[in-house]
Amino acid sequence: MEFAKLPVYFWPYLLLGIIYLIFILHKKMDRFFYLSRGFLAYIFLYLALLENQHQSHFFLIPLGFFIIFYLFFRQQRAQVRNGFLFNCFIVSFGLYLLYNYFITRDLIVFALISAVAVVVLAVAIFGLIGLIILLYWNALVVMRRESHSLANLLTLILALVLTVWLIYDHFISGFLPDWATTFLAILPTMFLYFAVVFLNFFTASFLYQFNHPKYKQDFIIVLGAGLINGDKVSPLLAKRIDKAIRFYRKQIDHGGYNAKIILSGGQGPDEKIPEALAMKEYALSHDLPTEDLLVETNSKTTLENMQYSKEIIEKSTINDPKIIFSSNNYHIFRAGIYAEKAQLKAVGIGCRTALYYLPNAFLREFIAIVAMQRKKHFIIVISLAVIIFLLALLNLFF
Repeated sequence: MEFAKLPVYFWPYLLLGIIYLIFILHKKMDRFFYLSRGFLAYIFLYLALLENQHQSHFFLIPLGFFIIFYLFFRQQRAQVRNGFLFNCFIVSFGLYLLYNYFITRDLIVFALISAVAVVVLAVAIFGLIGLIILLYWNALVVMRRESHSLANLLTLILALVLTVWLIYDHFISGFLPDWATTFLAILPTMFLYFAVVFLNFFTASFLYQFNHPKYKQDFIIVLGAGLINGDKVSPLLAKRIDKAIRFYRKQIDHGGYNAKIILSGGQGPDEKIPEALAMKEYALSHDLPTEDLLVETNSKTTLENMQYSKEIIEKSTINDPKIIFSSNNYHIFRAGIYAEKAQLKAVGIGCRTALYYLPNAFLREFIAIVAMQRKKHFIIVISLAVIIFLLALLNLFF
């Protein structure tokens, strides 16, 4: 295989990349975020300069998709459409890489394509059967470590559905008449539709993790969760409070001023005290000053967390207050949607969640997101079902 020689501007370009890397490491910023952003800009500019030598400008297509995504993302971060737009950018960028290599035969472009090919090959090898095995394994781990509630059985339910689909596709569909096979395609079509919606949701949720609020916040809202024995902070809730405390202290270390931490959570039917009071006791045990802790004890849902916390914030004398909220990493995207619904200008910072718990957690969040726009999804699903039903009738009679 013959490769083109590296362009003359590659070496000074590489030097600029090294300087950028040293700067990031020296500043001790969120390295993954800044390195990823810098790498993307670095590669994109390199490809554009490389293609320009051949008097071609197709790099404008993926660049256009990225600009559209970025504009929507800056306007409203907690939107599933951001995931769709970013996925469009990824697909267009992948196709562009192939085109760029076709006209340039550049070694670096070949390396990028190879890296993508490895990922695609791994997914292809892993396949549906591998996914089913992983889901069963995860379900067993969750059942051993967590309660057997419906919310904790989502990966098991999904594994069973995929197993039935696999058995039908390999052992049953071949014995059915064409019209019956077409009619039964309604269910896998619906499943594929929601798989695409889930991909867009997951991408949007992943991108939302990279919120980087400055250390100039006036309020930090901590979203409540269930208590242990009705009066003790659970490990999950403790992580949310710890995340807020770390940001609070880092802000002071960076020369900022003390933010007010709003502990938000009402009293559930099985709880002895409001969640916010238990959260305050936990925060006080970690040496936070009482005057910087505010409690909101009326909320029962995430939306109410935002609404009632907003009422507290509006009572302050601060003009245009800067606000963030703390929750688990899998939850902050949906919480961000509720913040927008409450017209609260705030972004979320997420605390880590046990890896084994994430599949169930994201499935639960996805179901909640779909339920928010159930009318739209219902119309699309019914439309797909009607089309497939009509095709089945055509196969039956003609």
